[in-house]
Amino acid sequence: MANVRLEGINKAYGSVQILRDIDLEIDHGQFVVFVGPSGSGKSTLLRMIGGLERISEGRLLIDNQVVNNIDAADRNLGMVFQSYALYPHMTVRQNLAFPLRMAKAGANEIQAKVTQAASLLQVEHLLDRKPRQLSGGQRQRVAIGRAIVREPKVFLFDEPLSNLDTELRVQMRVQIAKLHKQLGNTMIYVTHDQVEAMTMADKIVVLKDGNIEQVGTPHDLYHNPASQFVAGFIGSPKMNFLNATLVSAHQKQVEVRLETGSTVSLPIDADAQMVGKPVALGIRPDDFRAASDSCEELAIELDVDFVEHLGNATYLYGNAAGANLVTRAPSLEAAGRVERIRLAVRPADCHLFLASGKALRRLRASTSWN
Repeated sequence: MANVRLEGINKAYGSVQILRDIDLEIDHGQFVVFVGPSGSGKSTLLRMIGGLERISEGRLLIDNQVVNNIDAADRNLGMVFQSYALYPHMTVRQNLAFPLRMAKAGANEIQAKVTQAASLLQVEHLLDRKPRQLSGGQRQRVAIGRAIVREPKVFLFDEPLSNLDTELRVQMRVQIAKLHKQLGNTMIYVTHDQVEAMTMADKIVVLKDGNIEQVGTPHDLYHNPASQFVAGFIGSPKMNFLNATLVSAHQKQVEVRLETGSTVSLPIDADAQMVGKPVALGIRPDDFRAASDSCEELAIELDVDFVEHLGNATYLYGNAAGANLVTRAPSLEAAGRVERIRLAVRPADCHLFLASGKALRRLRASTSWN
C-alpha cells in the first residue's frame, strides 16, 4: 500500500491549460474514484500519476517520495486500461507471467504468483486458453491479474469497464470492489459513470474543466453537494433545479419565491446581502412525496409528459414551476396513467444554489420522510 499526494499540479499543452492547481491527498488503502464529464481532465490526471504524462507544474509524491522525474516503469504502479492489451499469441498463463519474466523472476515465484492471481480472479480454468477464446469480462480479469502479479504499491484503472455490456459492468464492479477488500491496496479509478463512482469509492474526486469541484464520500457528495454542477452530476436521475429569488434571509433561515409566486422557508445559511438575488432551488427526484395539507411543505403541480417504469421504481417526467422536472412516483396509483399530480417536498430536503453555482450551507438536512 502507499499514499499519494498531489501538490499544485498543473498540466498544459502549449497555451491550453488542461489541469489547474490540483491539490489532493489519497491515503493508504483508499479506493478513490476520479469522475467527471469528457474533457474534465480525469484521465490526464491519472496518466500523470502513472508517469505516462509529464507534469507541467507542481509535485507528485508516492509514499512521501517525489516522483516527478521517475519513469513509469520505476514507480511500482499497476495500470489497467480500457483496452485489455493482452498478447493474442500467448495463453492466459503466459500473459499473467509476462511481467514477472520481464523482471527476471524465478520459475517458482512466477508459478506461485500466477496461481495466486488466477485464484483471486477466478480464472484458474482459463489458464490454457488464448485471449480470443475469452469473453470481455474474462479478458478484463486477466488484464487486472497481470497488474496484480507485480504486487504494485498503487493500482490505476482508466475506465476499465467501458467496453463491457451492462450486465458485465455490474459483475466487474463487484469483482473489483471485492478485490480491493482482499488486497487492501491503494486504488485510483477513472470513470465518467457516476453510478460506478457511487457504488465503488471510499472517496470521490469530481472534476470539471480541469478543476476539482469537490472531494468527499459518496454520501457527502449526494447529500451535501458543494456546487450546482456536483448536485446535477451525482445522482440518477439528476437533481431538479427550479428558478427562484431569495426574498429574505434571517438567522438560520431563508425564504425563496418560485416563478409561480409560491414561497417557502428553508433551513439554510445565507447573508442578508444576497436578498433579491436569483437562486436555483434543488430537489432530488426521490425527495418528492404526495402533497398533504401541511403548511410547511412546498407544494408543486407537475404536468406529466412521460412515465418511466423501471421495475423497482417508476419516474414521472413533466413540467412544473416553469422547468422540466422528474420525480419518483409517490404511490402505485401515481404510476398509472396520470396527466397532472400534486407533489410536495420538505424544506429540509431542499438545496439552494447561487447564480455562480455555489451551494448555500444547509443547516438541517433530512434524509427520511416521517
